[in-house]
Amino acid sequence: MLLLAGCVGLPKHVQKNPSEALRWPDTTALGRIVGHADRGGNLSGIRLLVSGDEALASLIALADRAERTLDIQYYIIHQDESAQLLLHHLRVAADRGVRVRVLVDDLNTAGEDRRFMHLGQHANVEVRLFNPFPGGRSALWTRIVASVSEIPRINHRMHNKLFVSDNALAITGGRNIGDQYFTRDLQSNFIDLDVVAAGPIVAKLSASFDAFWNSKYAYPIASVAAPVHAETVPQALEENVVAGDSNWLAHELDADDLQLTWVPATVLADKPGKIASDVVPNGEDTIANNIAALMRSAQQEVIVISPYFVPGPDGVALMRELVGRGVHIRVLTNSLASTDSPLVHNGYARYRVALLKLGVELAEVRPKLGQRRLRFHPFKSSNASLHAKALVIDQRTVFIGSMNMDARSARTNSELGLVMRSSELARQVTSLLDDVSADGSYTLALDRNDHIVWSSGEPGAEKMWYSDPETTRAQRFILNILAPFAPEELL
Repeated sequence: MLLLAGCVGLPKHVQKNPSEALRWPDTTALGRIVGHADRGGNLSGIRLLVSGDEALASLIALADRAERTLDIQYYIIHQDESAQLLLHHLRVAADRGVRVRVLVDDLNTAGEDRRFMHLGQHANVEVRLFNPFPGGRSALWTRIVASVSEIPRINHRMHNKLFVSDNALAITGGRNIGDQYFTRDLQSNFIDLDVVAAGPIVAKLSASFDAFWNSKYAYPIASVAAPVHAETVPQALEENVVAGDSNWLAHELDADDLQLTWVPATVLADKPGKIASDVVPNGEDTIANNIAALMRSAQQEVIVISPYFVPGPDGVALMRELVGRGVHIRVLTNSLASTDSPLVHNGYARYRVALLKLGVELAEVRPKLGQRRLRFHPFKSSNASLHAKALVIDQRTVFIGSMNMDARSARTNSELGLVMRSSELARQVTSLLDDVSADGSYTLALDRNDHIVWSSGEPGAEKMWYSDPETTRAQRFILNILAPFAPEELL
């Protein structure tokens, strides 16, 4: 198999036509609605998407109301009910004559070539895979074997999340496409955060999409996947998606009364060239330096919300600098019991004592959310895992995007996000942090011997733990054994 792997490579001289986002969005219904709501002054309209219900409903609303173009860029598009439902709405849009461009990272598409090939067979739909594996496409392990000579290349992934309708309205943030991101999974769901964006910011998001779509790393799926015979594509399960307040975007668009917060906003977008870097990428290709500068600008407070938080020596040094200037730092991340990536948690655990000694406030999400906070409805009996990525600086500046606070996001994967100058949005994101912290997280502290103590934070019924809560000794032992085989730059 290793000998065969040396013979497999990506196709050369692939035929693909460059294309761009819609140039005149104001000629569409969505563009006119945004124009009516626009406050002027080069401000962009923003609204948070907190619950999974409203996130899925909003994506469907944009798909259903597109007239000219839909541009979709995601790290993961799962093969489950939520994904099937959204893809069904994309096909319906294509049937209306809407041009649909779908760009998906190839890491998580193993065994799904047939599904994406069928989608791309529609005359108005084009599917491209970003940084694809050249062979062994039925399973991840066979893909890796087929790409063994190209490990440095395939280690780089496109982590962006973006959905743009008629270049007039966009949704971006932390969510991929799948049941867990829309709180529709029976076992475990993600606490996540997206935004609806309108105004000048959308054209810049579309420019980032175009850069990736037209880059040499984006391959038409037919160039790497086996051909499929035409067959009937099964209809998605309709519909029972959401009701009531979660459908607010559809209701407001139908009423031509779009209610957004209009603020100064900036796109932070890695360039496709970051994928080519075998070493630390050029500062012009990555947004990591922008994030560090944003944190360094703080005078009073930095709030970090990140599911995978591995600050590394440089991050600890930055926090030491901030604390030394009197800046208070709050961090919300996953606990070992709630994370979906235990090895990444191990990378974070190396720095907990150092951060607590600095005075950094650490909170870790519990696998079961308390019932007093229902803004992430409906978790019910399912486990919870943090997946939102956000920063709040001095209660005035907010970053929301796809970037985790770890070395992989900084140096290896491509990322996308928005910086918004708004005390109102800062208050809303801080309120979400407070909601989770109130009865859905553990608070960490050091005892007199500098050992970590976890507390539940429930007034009157507080519990204490002296090792990672709600985990077994066997889990912790196995992770310690595996830790040396997971270098920090890969986490």
